[in-house]
Amino acid sequence: MAQLSFFSAEAVPPAVTDLGGLLAAQGQVVSSREGARVSVVVDSVWRAEAIAEMMRETGLDAEIGRSEEDRPLVRTAAVPQLTTLAARWTRGAVKAVPEGWVPGTRAQRAWVLASGRVELDGQRYVLGLDPHAPDTHNVLAQSLMRAGVAPTIVGNRGPSPALRISGRRRLMHLAENIGEAPDDPDARRNWPHI
Repeated sequence: MAQLSFFSAEAVPPAVTDLGGLLAAQGQVVSSREGARVSVVVDSVWRAEAIAEMMRETGLDAEIGRSEEDRPLVRTAAVPQLTTLAARWTRGAVKAVPEGWVPGTRAQRAWVLASGRVELDGQRYVLGLDPHAPDTHNVLAQSLMRAGVAPTIVGNRGPSPALRISGRRRLMHLAENIGEAPDDPDARRNWPHI
């Protein structure tokens, strides 16, 4: 039985700022007169369901639908509670990482839910980055490093940029931070192993 870390995502109260982890991945934030909306297109229904649950834990409504490419899409309503998050994560109309951002455990969990996957039989783990926001990649690598998980940028010029985490100690630190995998076989296969 795994022991719950005192600092894991399960031990920290939910906050709207946790959704920054979705924006570190391929998530988007859009502002309107009503407020702001966070959305993310993912590759699996289990990811969409777990992200929707995380959104609801922060007190927001969440809906799951399909993208134009027929992939699972999860999003909030446009609400005032997300305007500060939107302002911090954008410069004009472009996604930007907030200055000095350090992803907390729940933001790391959101990032893993949006785009994390096991690589090389569990020896490495990758967190996806937004291919449409290449200026965020180096900053996100530094942000994750400040959180105690040192990554390497891979595929920066391709369609699937990511941060690769390797080494038992780093993988263990990430796994302790994000807590248990959702109760789904595909989720467990895509969760960091230690």
